[in-house]
Amino acid sequence: MVKVISLIEAVSKIHDGDTLMVGGFMTNGSPENLIDTLVERNIQNLTLICNDTGFINKGIGKLVCNQQLTKIITSHIGTNKETGRQMMAGETEVTLVPQGTLAEQIRAAGFGLGGVLTPTGIGTRVEDNKQTLTLDGKKYLVERPLKADIALLYASKVDRFGNMIYYGSTNNFNDVMASAATVTIVEAEEIVEVGEISPHEVMTPGIFVDYIVRGGGADHDERTEAIFDS
Repeated sequence: MVKVISLIEAVSKIHDGDTLMVGGFMTNGSPENLIDTLVERNIQNLTLICNDTGFINKGIGKLVCNQQLTKIITSHIGTNKETGRQMMAGETEVTLVPQGTLAEQIRAAGFGLGGVLTPTGIGTRVEDNKQTLTLDGKKYLVERPLKADIALLYASKVDRFGNMIYYGSTNNFNDVMASAATVTIVEAEEIVEVGEISPHEVMTPGIFVDYIVRGGGADHDERTEAIFDS
């Protein structure tokens, strides 16, 4: 199977109404070219699972401002006032989840777990309408797994099988999301041949990756031409 495809081919796998996971933390480690192409294609009624909604003019914030989302599940929206405006106006449903809980819900989906137990949120509005469980005298919330149709991720270096390396803090949610979607697409800053990444360096194994696209603006001309021809 050839995993390296164009941005247009990658985004063509996303359809109206899909649930997306997008990696990144305050746009650090976000797949910017995939996001830009998704905005240009204007795919609608998406549910988004992400750490945060970026900024108005950068990262996931572009999807928010283009009003392509019907629901957002995220840990915070404070850097993007348009997300808050849409939430307060009832235009977009926003579910705020404690960051650690969000990461564990995604991990649970990726590893086939039925859910996670956490004390975070007990006694607050987070507890509303959720199942609780008491173990050894301590009360926990039962948080369900979060799975997506498509995960859009970023990695610093990827081989053609999909083995990934992240530089610095770009790892963030990318690693945990890789196994929690039906189809995983990674935007690679650098693509190398199989064998050029030592097994000891691999941070996310390629078995979780379905498709790879080139980052760094490599497909910009192709992407723009295809959009104007469509």
